[in-house]
Amino acid sequence: MEKIQMTTPLVEMDGDEMTRILWGMIKEKLILPFVDLKTEYYDLGLLHRNETKDQVTVDAANATKRLGVAVKCATITPNRQRMEEYPELTEMWKSPNGTIRAILDGTAFRAPIVLPCIRPVVKNWEKPITIARHAYGDMYKAVDLETGEAGTAELIFRSESGAEQTLEVQTVSGPAVWQAQHNTEKSIRAFARSCFQYALAQKQDLWFSTKDTIAKVYDGAFKRIFEEEYEAGYKAQFEKLGITYFYTLIDDAVARVVRSKGGMIWALKNYDGDVMSDMIAAAFGSLAMMTSVLVAPDGTMEFEASHGTVTRHYYKHLKGEKTSTNPMATIFAWSGALKRRGELDGLPELSAFGGALEAASLETLEAGIMTRDLLNLAEPGFEATGVDSEEFLDAIASRLRLRG
Repeated sequence: MEKIQMTTPLVEMDGDEMTRILWGMIKEKLILPFVDLKTEYYDLGLLHRNETKDQVTVDAANATKRLGVAVKCATITPNRQRMEEYPELTEMWKSPNGTIRAILDGTAFRAPIVLPCIRPVVKNWEKPITIARHAYGDMYKAVDLETGEAGTAELIFRSESGAEQTLEVQTVSGPAVWQAQHNTEKSIRAFARSCFQYALAQKQDLWFSTKDTIAKVYDGAFKRIFEEEYEAGYKAQFEKLGITYFYTLIDDAVARVVRSKGGMIWALKNYDGDVMSDMIAAAFGSLAMMTSVLVAPDGTMEFEASHGTVTRHYYKHLKGEKTSTNPMATIFAWSGALKRRGELDGLPELSAFGGALEAASLETLEAGIMTRDLLNLAEPGFEATGVDSEEFLDAIASRLRLRG
């Protein structure tokens, strides 16, 4: 079979643990036999990030801005436990995703992969719910402080002009912990525009929710900027398509989403989007069935799975045991990147291959061949067989070959 040729490389960011193992298997079985793959490779494995003092993450993000398309494997964000597990670490390095999101200033759109044989836990959900997560600032760029005695904390801003603003945070009578977070108007506007543009492209309603009744200035800025962008640039287009923009408080939004039929894009701040995307994924079936694409204001895209590195399965793998790790979200990261690369480079055959890869993966599941995490989620009466990861990928490869 003649391989599909690529003209421009895409950025490939390798990762950690079990997802790193699957990464290599997906390339070997599902991509390299069919595509003359061209990538600019960056190893974002934890130990290599440590060796480069995390410069490799910055380099990968900048390469993504230059080449326009990236595909990323899941990576470890170290905590105290990981510092003990990896004694070579010289620092508790920050989240690679957080670093990349900050450099690209993009919005992460996360949506479940839906199957007829797996019904959502929320039975009235009929269509996928896409989470649009702001990908800059808030808790992910916050600074923390722990103090051991009574005192007063102040928040001080000194402008370039020399003006100074001071706000008393709190006076405490003993030990306390503190956190300061920020966002920028530029990033919030980029977030809003990305959400409105994505909603128009998908022809779906856009919901946005914060807690501006409590964080009147901070969350109030998000609400105000979204309203300004909608009124100035998108309202007429929304009305022409018959779709709506809807704002409500986040607690009300949660209740409305649960009662809805789905089918909307739900825009959320950074932390809210992190949490709710996992909730949506679990309710639709599995976090391993959740796709994620980071979209920058200039159209740059980075595709990845929404889940982590599957540590438990990795240690089984190290013992020589077969694992039934679900690779679907990682497969869809690759297919999404290939489709986007083909679109940008005018290579319809590359884009078509990305679509064929997705179709072959879904057909395999619908035929009842699936990793064991999905067996208990299938509808009663659906006949399915649990297989290990390699067997699942081989079954997809067989269907890909039949497609020619």
